[in-house]
Amino acid sequence: MGLMQTAGLRRKFLIYAAVGLTLLSFILLGLSWTLYRQQLTQERSQAAAEVNRLLQTTLENAMLKRDLPGLNGIIRKLGQQPGIHSVSIVAPNLKVRFASDPVLLGQRFPLEVHGVCLDCPNPPSALILPGVFTVDSQGREVMRSVNIVANKKQCVGCHGALSTHPINGALVVDYDAAPIRQRAAQSAASLAVMGALLLGFTLAGGGWFIRRHVLLPVKLLSDSSSALAAGRLDSRVHLTGQDELSQLGNTFNQMAANIEEQVQRIHEQEAFLQALVDAFPDGIRVIDPDTYNIALDNRAYRALIGQRTDQPCRGQTCHASSHGRAEPCPPSLTLCPVQEIRRNGEPCKTLMAFRRADGSTRQVEIIAAPMQMSVGGVEKSFVVEACRDLAQLVKFSHEQKLAEIAQLATGVAHEIHNPLASVRIALHAMLRSTGTDIEGSREIHTYLKLVDGEVDRCIEITERLLKLGTTSPASAQLVSVNPAVAETLSLLDWEAEAGKVTIRSDDYAQPSPRVLASDSELRMVVLNLVQNALHAMPDGGELRVETRQQGDKVEIIFTDTGVGIQPADAAHIFEPFFSRRADSEKGTGLGLSICQSIIQNYGGRIHFESQPGHGSRFVVELPDAASRLAP
Repeated sequence: MGLMQTAGLRRKFLIYAAVGLTLLSFILLGLSWTLYRQQLTQERSQAAAEVNRLLQTTLENAMLKRDLPGLNGIIRKLGQQPGIHSVSIVAPNLKVRFASDPVLLGQRFPLEVHGVCLDCPNPPSALILPGVFTVDSQGREVMRSVNIVANKKQCVGCHGALSTHPINGALVVDYDAAPIRQRAAQSAASLAVMGALLLGFTLAGGGWFIRRHVLLPVKLLSDSSSALAAGRLDSRVHLTGQDELSQLGNTFNQMAANIEEQVQRIHEQEAFLQALVDAFPDGIRVIDPDTYNIALDNRAYRALIGQRTDQPCRGQTCHASSHGRAEPCPPSLTLCPVQEIRRNGEPCKTLMAFRRADGSTRQVEIIAAPMQMSVGGVEKSFVVEACRDLAQLVKFSHEQKLAEIAQLATGVAHEIHNPLASVRIALHAMLRSTGTDIEGSREIHTYLKLVDGEVDRCIEITERLLKLGTTSPASAQLVSVNPAVAETLSLLDWEAEAGKVTIRSDDYAQPSPRVLASDSELRMVVLNLVQNALHAMPDGGELRVETRQQGDKVEIIFTDTGVGIQPADAAHIFEPFFSRRADSEKGTGLGLSICQSIIQNYGGRIHFESQPGHGSRFVVELPDAASRLAP
């Protein structure tokens, strides 16, 4: 672009300079031609005047002497001179009295075409009239000189008084115009050549000067400006000298340095802002409510929707980014924070299902608030959304719950397990001391054995509780399913008996299936599903717990005779904080979400079948350990 602009300036300069100099050359040529013609006419007129004076003197002598043949001879000789076509003396009545060409004698000479009238009341006052180019009687181009022959005292005898006849006639000399034209053409050609040389030298010198001192600096400035506009902020122009263009180059360099510094500051501020929002664990996105475009987002939000964390969503619409929709979300189907804030201007909170890049969905909690800021000097509104992954919230709640159980189990171990162990040691000592006197201590020995068995049972229960509260290991471990299920069920015997629920657990797969999981988390799944079944049978009933080996899958089946699940609630039971307990108690709504999160984490799935009024059947599927460990 800079080269084209420079070429355009050069072309304009050359065109305008050529036109200007050409016009100047033509003007000079015209002036020279006019001056030359005037000078030539003056010279011819002066020569004619000399001839006229000579002829007048000769005429006066001839008239005084009556020597008219001598006058005719002089005129004929003049007419034979080089460059002269004819010489004539015209009487006041315009008749030719004397002529170098005898054919013209006695003929009327058309002086009126030249504006000359010899017998008019007001005859010409000038003795020599300007010469003019015309055509003679033979069709030849001539330069005609008209010289008035005034009447004098010596001539009044023949020509009359001076007052009535001031003019005796006119001397007309026709000069050959061809040599004059030729010399004029040669002079014009010389002037044209000189003008062309002047034009060429002027254009060449002016072009070099313009190119060196104007076009080249302008091109450098244009190239640097284009580079600056293209984002190369380190672009600078280097011009030498102290002229205006050099000063303009220095000003440009200062401007470019200021722009580079300001842009660097803006980039640093943007990087700081991005790092700040990226530091938040929850997903953050800022939305323009007018266009629904995302103005800013963070890594947590991109991870939440399954997009690469190094690819910002800026410029995408919020509904396309998190819902895969081409149009904004209908307010009748979901609570849209953008539309809600645009309507009342107050913060709001809602639950949504985000659609991830792989087609899966993720339940999120959104807390949105309005934000005002100045953009281009105009106040503009934005909506800031904090998107919290409910799966992470469930995991945190699950880990918190496990931590609380672990803390409770540790307390139980200190408060119950250790005293019971001490009691068992004492009982063993008493048994040993009473074993020698069989007759006297047989009944005491029986009671002590009974107490020892009950203490062992209490210790076993506390150990099961400790296993339930054990912190999950960093990696999966080999877990035997049947013992984990049976020991967890034993902890709920009292709760089931209080609720008039019979737990049947006599149908386990043999040998015990094994899975790669966390023992404590597997026990937590069984605990939650059994407790949900107990809550679904407020008036009592039966819960059957089974284990199955189905190919490369291990199933744990929970079948109850409770109230069942309503069809309207079936689609929401795995959502966090959704609770519909049949015993009218308010639950947290996290039990099934925790179970689903744990099972999916180990590559399994949970599904259910339910008929309102006839109970429910939940099936937990986990990959068999042997299939996962196979090479």
